[in-house]
Amino acid sequence: MRRRDFSIAALMGAGAWTVGAPARAAGAPRVLRFGQSASLTGGQAAYGRDVRNGIAAAFAAANATAASAGLQFELATLDDGGARSKCMQNVLQLSSQAETVAILGLTSGAGAEACLPVVEDAQIALLGTASGNMGIRSAHASGAYHVRAGYDAEYLRMISYVKDFGLSKVAVVTLNDTSKANLQAMNEALGSLGVKPTLSLAIDRNATSFEDVATELLNARPDCVLFTANAAPIAKIIDHMHRAKFPGLFYATSFAGQDLVDTLSAKRQSCIMSMVVPRPTAMGVSVVNQCQRDLAAVPGARMGMTTLEGYIAGRTAVQAAMAAHKSGQASRARVREVLAGLRADLGGYRVEFAGTPHGSRYVDLIAIDRFGRLVG
Repeated sequence: MRRRDFSIAALMGAGAWTVGAPARAAGAPRVLRFGQSASLTGGQAAYGRDVRNGIAAAFAAANATAASAGLQFELATLDDGGARSKCMQNVLQLSSQAETVAILGLTSGAGAEACLPVVEDAQIALLGTASGNMGIRSAHASGAYHVRAGYDAEYLRMISYVKDFGLSKVAVVTLNDTSKANLQAMNEALGSLGVKPTLSLAIDRNATSFEDVATELLNARPDCVLFTANAAPIAKIIDHMHRAKFPGLFYATSFAGQDLVDTLSAKRQSCIMSMVVPRPTAMGVSVVNQCQRDLAAVPGARMGMTTLEGYIAGRTAVQAAMAAHKSGQASRARVREVLAGLRADLGGYRVEFAGTPHGSRYVDLIAIDRFGRLVG
């Protein structure tokens, strides 16, 4: 493989992807390495690749500008296939390597929650997990910094919308391995607006068929179905219900990602989604426009909401690392200290950690129409 300033190399023997710079020569910039565990294979592979590619685009842009003179950003990604145990194993491996300054952009919320003791023990920041998981947002989740809103904010926005439109019969579909904190946030949002689910179902994210789930939902005759799951099962359930002429509405959290948008658009099916980043079609928003341009450096990358989420996490990591470097020491400890007070305006999207690990509460609701357009 030809070497260049920015490359993506597949280290097949180690099961890792490394994004960044070639080996450091004498007098070369200092390499700042961030570790990531992502679902590059399995049912959430598209989601994981999008997050990784967004971070890669942010790092490529930083490496190409004079602003980061003296530094070279590198992302080392290990595949976890969406499995919690593998994510934990990967983070343990990455955090044990002294050159890793922070863990960035995990794509499994359940995996990130399981990794909290690992990152605390290693005294390393856990930044920009691409999940609204509430377990990593508790007061006890020391060292975790979030560049996007949690499911609590998403649930409240979605259920308020349901309430405003007078939809009283609500069915809820979650994953059977979702955390207690996520379920509590959902129940609190429902309770706060006086909504009691007509039906609540927990599904297996890795199941091959969801016909029985769709049938149970159809028999309950809800006005709408609220999903908190990955794209594949949601798309299959919607497809079954759409063919059965279900007259109600579908709502999905950001967990479904760009993959759900693309899948439903291909079948001319619709859904309402919550988004925790600006719309990826809003080129008048600076961070969206910049992400689109920077993705040109990443082979095979696509623009979308999940990629933009990864890009925002990458841009935040760059700002934190550069601030730590300017203070004289871009160490793990210094990066954590900088993150604790970081205020970053990325151009139409702000990340502010001052006094809180919750850098953003931004939530938008959009409708995916049958032509794949984001409206509303």
